[in-house]
Amino acid sequence: MTNRFKVGANFPPQATTVPALRAVWKEADALGVDSIWTWDHFFPLFGDPDATHFECWSLLAAMAVETEHAQFGALVTCQSYRNPDLLADMARTIDHLSGGRLILGLGAGWFERDYDEYGYEFGDAPSRLRGLRETLERVKARLPKLNPPPVGPLPILVGGGGEKVTLRLVAEHADMWNIIGSPEEIARKSAILDDWCAKVGRDPASIERTVMSMGVPDEATLEGYLGAGISHVIVAVNPPFDLAPVEELLALAKS
Repeated sequence: MTNRFKVGANFPPQATTVPALRAVWKEADALGVDSIWTWDHFFPLFGDPDATHFECWSLLAAMAVETEHAQFGALVTCQSYRNPDLLADMARTIDHLSGGRLILGLGAGWFERDYDEYGYEFGDAPSRLRGLRETLERVKARLPKLNPPPVGPLPILVGGGGEKVTLRLVAEHADMWNIIGSPEEIARKSAILDDWCAKVGRDPASIERTVMSMGVPDEATLEGYLGAGISHVIVAVNPPFDLAPVEELLALAKS
């Protein structure tokens, strides 16, 4: 039976241990998920602000060799934290470690504590979006210059729903788009993305549309997502990483 939609699982690297992360990646991969994700922050986003936390791209290198089947990536990499040309090289190298399964997720950045404590300039939303545009352009320019090139397709995912800038960047640069919201809001933003695709000469069907869900969506919400053009549903699974929601979503994908 062909799945109605792809299934992903997002495992935040906070309030946990590296052995626990390694175990849950392998278990999710064995269950047959289509994608495995973590986030790109330096501190917890909820709960104890001083709980344990691990860096994203170091974990992605480990995820590359701990899994065998699923695509994987950051949901999403903050454009501010790494030189874009270096990031392209990191992504290419990790893609090789995985045999060609990496997705390069990118976003403008928003968590001010990361910036303040690690010495990055927080700026404002427009400046961070300009940084995202520059990162996308530089990454795409660097990847063809790398020797050897990526093993896999190394799709670029852009996360966010800003209608004037972010969705235009999706239309111009991305292979995948990630959004959080209600089916109604996603349908509206998806239509705006279609409009941007028309303006820049892009086939809107060439962009895979993904949603982050904080739990397993109920039937009406799930059907709303699919009706809005979503083809890849990613469920957040927080520590201690009970995979029951992932198993439930996998069953729904086949129903």
